[in-house]
Amino acid sequence: MPAEDQPASITLLGPQRTPRIEGVLASLQLTGARAAIINAGWREREPEDGLLVQFAEGNAVNLRLWHRMQEVWEADPEFAAADRARRLVLEEMQDLYVVALDHVVAALRAIADRAPRSAHVQEMALADAEQIMREIDTRHLERVSEVHAEFWSRWPPHERAAVALLRELISRELADAEVILIPGGHVGVLVGALHLFNIGPHLQVPVIAWGAGAMALTDQVVLFHDRAAHGPSVSEVFTQGLGLVRETVALPAARERLELSNAGRMGVLARRFAPAHCLLLDERARVDILPDGGLPDTAPVLGIDGRATVRGNLR
Repeated sequence: MPAEDQPASITLLGPQRTPRIEGVLASLQLTGARAAIINAGWREREPEDGLLVQFAEGNAVNLRLWHRMQEVWEADPEFAAADRARRLVLEEMQDLYVVALDHVVAALRAIADRAPRSAHVQEMALADAEQIMREIDTRHLERVSEVHAEFWSRWPPHERAAVALLRELISRELADAEVILIPGGHVGVLVGALHLFNIGPHLQVPVIAWGAGAMALTDQVVLFHDRAAHGPSVSEVFTQGLGLVRETVALPAARERLELSNAGRMGVLARRFAPAHCLLLDERARVDILPDGGLPDTAPVLGIDGRATVRGNLR
């Protein structure tokens, strides 16, 4: 994305259970600034924005993207049916992609657990399996992008009256925004809403995002959870984000959701997405993105050895 299309600044935060938004706004000299809230990831709970409005000193507007999506589906059943069909295709693609990943992960585990006669031969085999994983990721993301591109080509949103009307209303609401707040929730819903209403080009003022909001700003969204009830899950590429934060895989609440003490597993994760950096967005994290969309040297990331470090130490 050209530099002129970048927001004035982007700040990514860790989980906000103990909110730090007020301090971040103050540090950016945005106390009392007009805030636009994008809370679509919380779906039915989208209107629950009282704390964010309070931090904005009451000077805020909730863009209601999730509720407006529901208005689009209700007003345009043909468009809604086409979108449901797209989502079903994407769900099946994601399921089968994870099946393939599971087999590669099993192969990696079997190779790593084997007592080799030659460590060099074992290392080559591990590198080959990791390369296969990267190729599966790349092809999957390409196919996901192809499905989206075909949908938007067949169903241009700007030609759908309901979408065009709401885009215009949202554009007006964004026109006087001085900062944009993007919390978490369901990342798929959030990214879908951002794309449907073409929010990216309107992000010309400072953006503060956390959770799914941080993930949605990157060039690729990766789902991850090593501490699920059924055991560690393979991390999976999900979709393209807005691409405002470049070569970054955002990992919100990393210490809660990843086995960071397992350097072997974390090393596979870091190498898998390199040269993109796996960004660790934990409780106290604050990362001010560089003007070109890259990470600063102080950003907490995973090294290819699987250990937490800062980006500056990787050079």
